[in-house]
Amino acid sequence: MDSVLQAQVHLLPELPSLLKKRYSILELIQAQQPVGRRTLSELTGSAEREIRKETDLLRDHALIEMNKSGMTLTDLGATVLEQLQELVKELSGTAVLEAELEEKLGIKKAVVLPGDSDQLSSVKSAIGRKAAHFVEEMLEKCHVISVTGGSTMAGVAAQIRPARKNSDLQFVAARGGLGEEMLHQANTIASSFAEKAGGAVRTLYLPEHLSAEALEMMVKEPVIKEMMALYDQTDLVIHGIGDAEEMAIRRRSSAQEVEKIKTGGAVSEAFGYYFDKTGKIVYRIPTAGIQLEQVQKAPSILAVAGGRTKARAIESYFQTAPERTILITDEGAARMILNPKTKLEEL
Repeated sequence: MDSVLQAQVHLLPELPSLLKKRYSILELIQAQQPVGRRTLSELTGSAEREIRKETDLLRDHALIEMNKSGMTLTDLGATVLEQLQELVKELSGTAVLEAELEEKLGIKKAVVLPGDSDQLSSVKSAIGRKAAHFVEEMLEKCHVISVTGGSTMAGVAAQIRPARKNSDLQFVAARGGLGEEMLHQANTIASSFAEKAGGAVRTLYLPEHLSAEALEMMVKEPVIKEMMALYDQTDLVIHGIGDAEEMAIRRRSSAQEVEKIKTGGAVSEAFGYYFDKTGKIVYRIPTAGIQLEQVQKAPSILAVAGGRTKARAIESYFQTAPERTILITDEGAARMILNPKTKLEEL
């Protein structure tokens, strides 16, 4: 923090928290516009009267507009958001967290968003927006993009800004169905990415969980061979990181599989592989989706996961994740990874 900013904080100790609060409201309006006060109240966890007070002030300063359909950001509001981005990161301490996280996990880049997505849905939305921004920047260099499933990936796809049709761009479902709700399946999410970004889509309509015998037969099918070839050609992999026990439940794993996962000390899951706290693979489900060796060969990898409850899983997976992986996470997960004794009230 530079000397002038330090002096301002000494004079106005409420400055950091007030600035971060109003910046967060502007960010949410930009992402959700047009949006009403009630929705903002739900997303931020603030009382509606508090949101009314803050948004009235933002309107009076010509940063937002209000009409019957909801609040929208003005051009001035968008400019202010962009100009304050680095300052808010400094005040939040997230820039320091990013550097420490990169060193501890041994990765190319970590991006830490303020707050804890376990506590506020607005933080999860912010993670989705930030990840979507990274994806948009990479699109011109990509031809094949492999995407996994899950609510986090669905959130990223929802934040992609519509683009013109690009016949050279192809989104590929990185795995089959989990038996979960359709909106969170890789096929649906890959389709959503393709629709927004103007690309084509290739889906994998197979149960993700197959017996070894069934998998051996399926990989001989021409359509599966084509999918595996696409995984080999992947320029960018976008994926989440799951808690091992939660993923076993979502997959409706058998009692025998759950026992193997537990006795192996599995902490995290990605791409059908279960990892212990040292990053060692303790169990792997037979799947026709993208394989770990194919992920590791991809030129670019974007991992997205947040919330203090995901900290152990993130740290576990990154024990063996490729160094070039970019991690988009939040303060809750970052502080827990760097200091497992962090208390909720310290976030």
